[in-house]
Amino acid sequence: MAQEDDLDLDVDGAEQGAAKSRSKLLVIIVGVVVLLGISGAATLALTGVLSGDPPPVDEQATAEGKADKRSATAPSRPKAPLSYVPLDPPFVVNFNSVTDVRFLQVSVELGTRDPAVADSIKEHRPAIRNNLVMLFSSQDPQALNTRDGKENLRDETLSEVQKVLKRETGSPGVENVFFTSFVMQ
Repeated sequence: MAQEDDLDLDVDGAEQGAAKSRSKLLVIIVGVVVLLGISGAATLALTGVLSGDPPPVDEQATAEGKADKRSATAPSRPKAPLSYVPLDPPFVVNFNSVTDVRFLQVSVELGTRDPAVADSIKEHRPAIRNNLVMLFSSQDPQALNTRDGKENLRDETLSEVQKVLKRETGSPGVENVFFTSFVMQ
């Protein structure tokens, strides 16, 4: 019988020991998770994220910093290429004044970056040409002999074209006006 006692294994005690070690392991894991959560919350609270109060900063310095950061880090979006839309045939108008200069012939091209605007220019070309004929024929030939006079006419031409397009399409669309030929006789 002594041999039977030696061979008798304590199976129940081994199961209880394994269950105790599993529960201890579970308690340790839960404790570590709780400690990590507490330390993370404390870190966030110290940095002001949880409190909702931003750290005091100089507003002007912040605005300047944001502008500098945008200009330094954000690449400028390249503009679309400028499309030139000629208003053919050239404009020929006579002046009402009593001078040696009686006629003006000017070739005009309009600059836009939007292909839809180029189509709108072609569609509304009669209205644009009408306004420009009225504008060109009302000019003083003496003023057009100077560069400033031509630049002022160019600005007025741009304004007239944009006015027609704004009325017809809702958008001015044209960015620039170019005189490709300018002859007074």
